[in-house]
Amino acid sequence: MKKELGKWLMDVAKYVVTAFLISSFLGDITTRWVMYAIGSTTVVILISVGLWLIIKDKNKDKKED
Repeated sequence: MKKELGKWLMDVAKYVVTAFLISSFLGDITTRWVMYAIGSTTVVILISVGLWLIIKDKNKDKKED
């Protein structure tokens, strides 16, 4: 269960990166640094939590073997 949630969070991080890249190229945003800061922070948090859940689940599986 945790492994699937971790994979889902990593997918969401990829979608956030894609959305921010597309909007930065197509949009006329005056404060780009705010958008990049929020996007980068969001992606780092999502990837960190996702990887933590995946690694935690793998360690649990190894202990059961």
